[in-house]
Amino acid sequence: MRGFGHDGPSPWTDLDRPPLDAAVLRRDLVVPGGLWTSLDVVTDTGSTNSDLSARAKLGAPEGTVLIAEEQTAGRGRLDRQWSAPARSGLFLSVLLRPTGVPVERYGWLPILTGVAAAAVLARVAEVETSLKWPNDLLVTVDGAERKVGGILAELADGAVVVGLGVNVSLRAAELPVPAAASLALAGGAVTDRQTLLRALLREFAELYRGWTAAAGDPHASGLLPAYTALCGTLGRPVLVQLPGERELRGEAVAVDGDGRLVVRTEDGARHPVAAGDVVHVRPQPS
Repeated sequence: MRGFGHDGPSPWTDLDRPPLDAAVLRRDLVVPGGLWTSLDVVTDTGSTNSDLSARAKLGAPEGTVLIAEEQTAGRGRLDRQWSAPARSGLFLSVLLRPTGVPVERYGWLPILTGVAAAAVLARVAEVETSLKWPNDLLVTVDGAERKVGGILAELADGAVVVGLGVNVSLRAAELPVPAAASLALAGGAVTDRQTLLRALLREFAELYRGWTAAAGDPHASGLLPAYTALCGTLGRPVLVQLPGERELRGEAVAVDGDGRLVVRTEDGARHPVAAGDVVHVRPQPS
């Protein structure tokens, strides 16, 4: 019977949420000449980003992948907490050392990760996914736009650690906040984490190869137009909460060559925003 072996009951009991098979993932993804050099799956940890940052400081090579079945202290932007039941999503970090790419272009890595994730969720899970600047993955559930995933990139002793979390099988009662979602709730055709993870890491590797070959240039690599096509923030009224408790209201009209969101205010002025919390504002009825 599935779930039981010669050593007694399996440590996992939710048959809808089987564990990842690390050996199969390594066989398929850690290949000669490929980006991924090692891949580990742990049962639980505080934060895969924190763990991989520690490995980076000890000299871990580019292409190190760390995946957790559960994170107990997952972090998002602005030190927000990210939590979900065990085996209910994809919780991973990757270690990158972009040789030949100027440090000032490292900020494109979370954008590249978002493009890879959105493309895979649309193609494999068949869930239309958009990107909210700078790092949220959005899907529609019951006619409302909700967050299904997020990205956090951090510098670690000259390397970059990029973390990604995607809610896959969370049920409505398990959502941490009403604005959250999962692929299952969005009607995903595929919610098998093994399949999604394999596709995601392959998609990322292909985009990363093109980006590094172009020395991180977002135009020459095609990353900027790819992001623009997927960015659900563009063309919409937004409220941007800026550092220092300041606010900026206007229309999101572009993402510039430095990855900044360009907001046009009522007076026609264009303001590039490098950091801030964006709220999509519903247009007022005329």
